[in-house]
Amino acid sequence: MNFYKKIVQTSLFKITSLNSLSVVLKIGIGLITSKILAVFVGPSGMALVGNLRNFITSIENISTLGFQNGIVKYTAENEKNKAELQKIITTVFISLIVVAVLLAMILFSTADYWNIKIFGSNTEYLKILKVLAFALPFYGVSIFFVALINGLGRFQKVIWINIIGNVIGLLTSVFLILQFKTFGALLAIVIAPALLFFATFYLVQKEIDFFQIVKMDWFDFKILKNLSSYSVMALVSSVLGPIVFLAIRNQIIQNLGMEQAGYWETMTRISSYYLLFVSTILTVYFLPKLAKASTNQETKNIFWQFYKYILPVFILGLIILYCLRFFVVELLFTKEFLPVTNLFFWQFLGDVFKVSALILGYQFFAKKLTWAFIATELYSLFVLYAASLYYMKIFQIEGVVLAYAFQNLTYLILLAIYFRKSLF
Repeated sequence: MNFYKKIVQTSLFKITSLNSLSVVLKIGIGLITSKILAVFVGPSGMALVGNLRNFITSIENISTLGFQNGIVKYTAENEKNKAELQKIITTVFISLIVVAVLLAMILFSTADYWNIKIFGSNTEYLKILKVLAFALPFYGVSIFFVALINGLGRFQKVIWINIIGNVIGLLTSVFLILQFKTFGALLAIVIAPALLFFATFYLVQKEIDFFQIVKMDWFDFKILKNLSSYSVMALVSSVLGPIVFLAIRNQIIQNLGMEQAGYWETMTRISSYYLLFVSTILTVYFLPKLAKASTNQETKNIFWQFYKYILPVFILGLIILYCLRFFVVELLFTKEFLPVTNLFFWQFLGDVFKVSALILGYQFFAKKLTWAFIATELYSLFVLYAASLYYMKIFQIEGVVLAYAFQNLTYLILLAIYFRKSLF
């Protein structure tokens, strides 16, 4: 009995419990929005939603220069060093504002070109990209605020921001989809993250007097140099990754049709819901721990804490979800989406490999192993794209999720070999 009491009293349990509430809420909200999307836009509209999401992910990470993990690391290390913390906050904030505004101007002036790449010849959605250009600076600052709160160790506030963001996304999506169908769904994707800025600013202001800290005198180019390696690492994965997914989806559309692309996007959407549980725990709890670990033994303990407590729960959840896959698809979407059930097995297997590798991959960021990360990430993306095209020819749409499982297995093996001294 005392053993269980000790577990309940640990910070990991408390954070995991609150994070579970956030994920359950996210899934509940996803259930509503997915159902509305399924009814009003169908598989074809779902494919367009996927294209826009991938594009936004790429441009969002360019606007933040890929600094998120670096901000977490340096904020965590300098939490008690007020002068250094002021330099970090000022330097990053001013840099992100400048980059986001410049990028917004470029996006607005080249909206026609990107419209063709994302939506094809349909000019109806050109306005979406122009709205995105105006919203982009709010994206960048909001992401910066979340990374800052995370670095300060305010894990619960990070999770509450996720909860608030989910609620904003739900309300925005329901209203706009009901009003404007596919156009509304796309517009909601653009607007909702910008609205989250106000919540993140409020929570940051409660922690630190932001306006008193941000002063040009504190701007330090050395900090940008220190963050540059994180920038390169993040931009490789968070920009090239979505571009590869966009390219794969366009190949599916060309070879198998828009509906099949919609089914794959639906499977990816379902996967993203439950992966939130793991990704949030990794970001808010394990990344700061890995950043502070100074020996292989400390790192090993953190790795195996994840494998002992988080991974088994994740696998159990997937087994239950697989058994309920027909019910889940009809509940979240419509009977029109039932072919998605054929994709569950390989997607789930791939996600188990992915989650097993994620904790190892975070060590690249924690210890700033720039070139090793870039090499493994480029390898991973190449394998995913090449395998997707190869298996698609043999197994049609199922070949794409088979390629996903294969890619994550090889990536896990590669990382296990690279980090063998810290892992075993």
